[in-house]
Amino acid sequence: MEQSGKIEDKLIDLAIESWRISRLFQKSIDLSDVKAAQRQINQIRYFNKKLEETLASLEMRLVSIEGEAYDSGMAATALNAADFGPDDDLFVDVMMEPIIMGPEGVRRTGTVMLRI
Repeated sequence: MEQSGKIEDKLIDLAIESWRISRLFQKSIDLSDVKAAQRQINQIRYFNKKLEETLASLEMRLVSIEGEAYDSGMAATALNAADFGPDDDLFVDVMMEPIIMGPEGVRRTGTVMLRI
């Protein structure tokens, strides 16, 4: 793989880990202190905006399919697909890793947990 491809793959890895830490940070915000919570919410919004802008400058974007009806043809691996029957109507419950899209299509598939 050429050097630019390696750099792009590392950037995708970093974007996915940034997305994960962002979600974890959002869940950890203590809403009982309204002023501090608002400041933290604003900080994470700014961080997410910068992440999206950086990816967009490279013609890439993060895609979350949480809440959408699941189709086995989606660009995501379902970790718990074996827990369900073939006739179950499934939905994406949680994105464990986002889908990364580039100008030519999927750059990295996502990982999801499903629910009925």
